[in-house]
Amino acid sequence: MPDCLFCKIVAGEVPAKKVFENDDFVAFKDINPQAPTHLLLIPTKHIPGLSSAEDADAAILGRLQLLARDLAKQGGLSDGFRLVTNNGRGAGQTVDHIHYHLLAGRRLMWPPG
Repeated sequence: MPDCLFCKIVAGEVPAKKVFENDDFVAFKDINPQAPTHLLLIPTKHIPGLSSAEDADAAILGRLQLLARDLAKQGGLSDGFRLVTNNGRGAGQTVDHIHYHLLAGRRLMWPPG
């Protein structure tokens, strides 16, 4: 998508502090962190949000969660982490490209917002 911020990060047109990248995913540090560890994990395929995902996206969405597991393990987040995805403006989604927030490093309260 030409106007998608995250697609531009995938394409290298917008800089990001990447911590992981392969053909299917990119993970980078959030520019407005809400916890000591706050990463954004995105598929390289443009999917606007969870409501837009198709059955054919099941494997990539599952692997995205396993990437979160792996990054948490690599980051030494043995005390726990939170994985969040917002879907739609009413839920706080500000970039129309599905993404997960991986948050850790402080006590995360419930309910979150």
